[in-house]
Amino acid sequence: MLGPVVFSVRFGEAEEHVDLSDLPCPRLARALGQAIVAVTPPKAVVGNRVVPNFRSLVVRVRDFLRFAAAVMPEHGEDIGLDDLDADLVDAYEERLTDQYGPNSSSASVAMWQIVRLLRQVNQAHPGRLDVDLRSRIAYTMSERRPTGKPLDAYPVPVFEAFEAAARAEVGRIRDRILVGERLAAAGGDPEVHGWGRLENILWFINEHGPLTSEYRGIRGVAANGYIRGINSHLYLSRRDLLSFHVLLACQTGMEPEAIKELKVGCLTNAARGLVSVQYYKRRAGGDPHKSMRIRDGGNLRSPGGVLRLAMRLTRRARELGGYDDLWVSVSSATNALGPASGARVLLSAGHRGLFLAEHGFDAMQDRGGKPVNLDLRRLRKSYKSKQYLQAGGVLPDFATGHTREVAGRHYADIGAHEEIHDQAVEDGLSEALAVHLPPPVVLNEDGRRLDDGSQEVPLEAVRDALSGATDVWLSSCRNFFDSPFSLKKGAACPVPPWVCLECPNAVFTTRHLPAVLSVLGTIEAQRAEFSTAEWTARFAVAHERIIRGVLARFNALQIATAQAIAEADGPRLALPTSFLETLR
Repeated sequence: MLGPVVFSVRFGEAEEHVDLSDLPCPRLARALGQAIVAVTPPKAVVGNRVVPNFRSLVVRVRDFLRFAAAVMPEHGEDIGLDDLDADLVDAYEERLTDQYGPNSSSASVAMWQIVRLLRQVNQAHPGRLDVDLRSRIAYTMSERRPTGKPLDAYPVPVFEAFEAAARAEVGRIRDRILVGERLAAAGGDPEVHGWGRLENILWFINEHGPLTSEYRGIRGVAANGYIRGINSHLYLSRRDLLSFHVLLACQTGMEPEAIKELKVGCLTNAARGLVSVQYYKRRAGGDPHKSMRIRDGGNLRSPGGVLRLAMRLTRRARELGGYDDLWVSVSSATNALGPASGARVLLSAGHRGLFLAEHGFDAMQDRGGKPVNLDLRRLRKSYKSKQYLQAGGVLPDFATGHTREVAGRHYADIGAHEEIHDQAVEDGLSEALAVHLPPPVVLNEDGRRLDDGSQEVPLEAVRDALSGATDVWLSSCRNFFDSPFSLKKGAACPVPPWVCLECPNAVFTTRHLPAVLSVLGTIEAQRAEFSTAEWTARFAVAHERIIRGVLARFNALQIATAQAIAEADGPRLALPTSFLETLR
């Protein structure tokens, strides 16, 4: 039978007793205990492994509850299902990976146990787990997500829009509170001067703290914006914190949970326009106390300035409550002051939805044409992507704070970087070709050299190329019986005509452009038929030689004329069988 944190399960004639009352988080312990019972079949059904599996689940729940209590100390022992989020599960996964090592199966087994129990909890308590967490428990380990890739960065315009919107909001928050302070200084005790004037109410709040529900019935409070609106003239709200955290995530790339737990004395060693920010990364292996250098300054474009502004705007609340947390705000539910470092503060769907709606994100598109959602983890990923692009993809310059393996897997190998990676492959191929293959010989209609090659072309070969006397379909050949691909001197060239693109004997003129363009069109069409790797292996060299070696030497009019001729699709332009065979 199941009590709050004590239960027993019978296996045939034996009975297993479990007591979780020594653990923190009794509400969460009860829900997970119920899940253990639900997923454990009787011994007669499954066999002798049932009891060890049952005991292993109990051990795993104990470990998970201790971890949850450690990373969310602000909740004390009051953690419940509503406080669980995807970040907590990801953090637990990272802890297990650090504990067992990246190649150990133990972390995967442990995560499978927790995910299995959370799925059962979600089934038993529909609607209690938030959307992000329900999505997270659809897979066991982060590397095994259905997409096969880590979380992607936002498109650059979306990322820049998030930073601009958050900066504008922080500016309005600053103005609102500074104006409120001036009004409070001009007011007097409302018990003497009346509750009808906003400055008198703000004077009272400045002296006694934020208004609570007992002041709801006062007429002047309702007339001046109700309790929540009036308190916001002097204190940050939970909604305000979202704007600060979005801005700092965009400017620093700091982990969302680390931003939430910043302390008021986090800035140190200011010098030469930079300052160190000290933060706490709970999921880090080893020492969780971390530091980074950030830009300092007197405006909202520098993260140091944003943090100093936050310290100034929360000073009244911190002094009143005796907190050293940076983020002290008024609760939307209770109108009471308190630290806002809890995991749920920034994951409120309502807060995120308002932010997106107010700043026109419904008119923007995420990757793949999807609607834009606000995810602080993706803001961090976008910041890292920006660093990666600035470093030119050089991992030693980019992997600050990570091993090269982690930096490459989680922050470099993402969808946002596919274009730069493709370009890097193309550039590398070009460099390799420049070393191993001379540029193709390209002649104008009058026999004038258009390429930059140093090899001499005899006058007779030029005449033959212009007349077509030595054509081999794709080009003219300076000596068909002296092929670099033949093992025997004087033998006919043994390779298919399209290999002319790589042959130093080949000579290209405008007469050959239609055939070259036909080959290019066919090669391009094959991108849809082959994977990137296979297409590159088959056609990359030929594609490179056509684009940069041949077509780049002719002007737009010459190419347009040849293209029109190629599109006529006459028999002369039919692709040889030897070329088509390469497509199979």
